[in-house]
Amino acid sequence: EPTVRTELMEQIPPIAIFLQESRPKFPAAFFEYLMPVVVRYLTDVNNQVRKAGQEALLVMLEQDLVSQSDIENKVCPILLDLSAPDSDDEYKVEAVNIICKMASMLSRTTVEHMLLPRFCELCSDGKLFQVRKICAANFGDICNAVGQEATERLLIPKFFELCSDSVWGMRKACAECFMAVSYTTSPEVRRSKLSPLFISLISDTCRWVRQAAFQSLGPFISTFANPSSAGLYIREDGTLSIRPSAQDVNSNSCQPSNNITVIASSTNAA
Repeated sequence: EPTVRTELMEQIPPIAIFLQESRPKFPAAFFEYLMPVVVRYLTDVNNQVRKAGQEALLVMLEQDLVSQSDIENKVCPILLDLSAPDSDDEYKVEAVNIICKMASMLSRTTVEHMLLPRFCELCSDGKLFQVRKICAANFGDICNAVGQEATERLLIPKFFELCSDSVWGMRKACAECFMAVSYTTSPEVRRSKLSPLFISLISDTCRWVRQAAFQSLGPFISTFANPSSAGLYIREDGTLSIRPSAQDVNSNSCQPSNNITVIASSTNAA
């Protein structure tokens, strides 16, 4: 029964935590028994079971319960199979979503070598606009996960494609994550490539795209500032914040923190 498999998936993360805390007594139980079940249920015929399996996997990754070898040898291969060009549409959309969500939880090497090539392919998926939409909405997170070199070499060309996509929702998603993408690049790329690209979005024929671009204008401009002098920095949750100077901290030692969140996470796409 699908409901039984779904319930089972919901119990996997707490069982995994228990096994981790009791590892001397159960040295291989999780890797030999539980992890294969989670991986298998990512391809279950029932979508509720698959969803429960995906949520269980993400929770375990967030809690650092899955070993690097299991990620590379068991999780990534199945996600690459599910997101292949000839994969079922529903499975592909789900796999792309997982890949984007787990990128920030994995090592940079794993993301760059195993997931980034497929992500770049999916950005150009001509069959499903939903796939491109997920890629556009999470573009800033992927850039942050792989760093400046890979972003400028592989991702920026794909970002240009998405920013000129025929579907306006794609362009809107790009405008919303523009600050996060810009923050990952060098000042020269920011000035010579991203600035003209942003102008095209702020002049877009669709008013929803223009509106999103205007909302991102201030945060985008802030990425041109020198962080050491401007006091601007990006938090782990993707928000742009202002770090108070040492003088302000000393003069307001009894006052609440002066950190000000300027913009919400750039990955909130419509």
